[in-house]
Amino acid sequence: MVLVHLGAGHMIPAKDIVLIADLESTTYSKKTREFLEVAEEEGFITDFSEGNPKSFVVTDETIYYSMISSSTLSKRVNFAYNLNRDY
Repeated sequence: MVLVHLGAGHMIPAKDIVLIADLESTTYSKKTREFLEVAEEEGFITDFSEGNPKSFVVTDETIYYSMISSSTLSKRVNFAYNLNRDY
């Protein structure tokens, strides 16, 4: 199983990831802000950012805030899959 470290010692299975997004650039959109507000109200957000969210990761059941940039998270997913493909 390929796991992705989201920060603060928390990992999730890479296969569960639907979207990795930069929090600052995507929240310019009113629709994205509304989506995240509703998700928070409904209890679907888990904050692993220690109060400093830079990105969010969407899975089928949860949205995770992470202190790690979206580009770094994407690189981790790609690296992990490429590493495991060689075995």
